[in-house]
Amino acid sequence: METYIVKVNGTSYEVEVEMVGSDGAAAPAPAAAPKAAAPAAKKSGGSGTAVTTGTAGKVFKIVASEGTAVKSGDTIVILEAMKMEIPVVAPADGTVSSIVVSEGEDLASGATVAYVE
Repeated sequence: METYIVKVNGTSYEVEVEMVGSDGAAAPAPAAAPKAAAPAAKKSGGSGTAVTTGTAGKVFKIVASEGTAVKSGDTIVILEAMKMEIPVVAPADGTVSSIVVSEGEDLASGATVAYVE
């Protein structure tokens, strides 16, 4: 039996979990999960106006590249969140000066994905 603390909508609950095999007997302890590879080095900062996410999600596709001219509302990056594709758009007309994320990266709401000058 293992005890965990689970937070739901800001409220913490203490729960006990017992692993049970298909025959009703306690299951053996699982092997340790392999360690994930270290994340790739990210560019820090940039110049111009920050392009930020409106929600948390995974970078599904980078649409614009550095040096691309964009207009306000043009898609820079597409996030995947809850099986939906959500565009992250340029806040102003300009040129993409830097992309600071990579495809597959998990992002929090409000994260910077690029800069537009």
